[in-house]
Amino acid sequence: MTDDEILAEFRAADALLQGHFLLSSGRHSEYYLQCARVLMDTERAGRLASALAAKLPRDLRQAIDIVVSPAMGGVIIGHEMGRALGKPALFVERPTGTFELRRGFAIEPGAKVLMVEDVVTTGLSSREAMDAVRAAGGDVIAEAALVDRSAGSNIDLGVPFYPLVAINFPTYAADELPPELAATPAIKPGSRSVAA
Repeated sequence: MTDDEILAEFRAADALLQGHFLLSSGRHSEYYLQCARVLMDTERAGRLASALAAKLPRDLRQAIDIVVSPAMGGVIIGHEMGRALGKPALFVERPTGTFELRRGFAIEPGAKVLMVEDVVTTGLSSREAMDAVRAAGGDVIAEAALVDRSAGSNIDLGVPFYPLVAINFPTYAADELPPELAATPAIKPGSRSVAA
């Protein structure tokens, strides 16, 4: 899929929102990609996961033992990536603020893990989820995501990173908001609450 085709999928799902958003990273943006909306259509989710799986090098695809994603945002795309790759898919969650395996999930010691996210902005959630996988004995060998919205900041996840598309909408710290954003209240659309 081309970048234009991928963005067309987001537009068709009314998943490209405009307003004033407080991102899970704590930064503000005029635009927000609601991946949950683009993934609610199972056919679309499957197409996007297949396109993302195709971006992974063949040797990497063959090395993967298991797909892990952070809850909540990564659960659907992680599951669909597991299907596209023919690998088991599970997720980590943070009931007390720190990612952990629950629900009887386990990772075999040394298992090669592909971390899968919906959107990566700063990489904080990814790194925290990877820490949980490593603590459980897994070896994270790469990360894949639907959207890289790091705005070219070259985030370091410590492993190769394969996004389906990079979208570089400007983001702002609370003290550097443009007047049009500062004039409207911020909406927290993500799955992780952040103090404003």
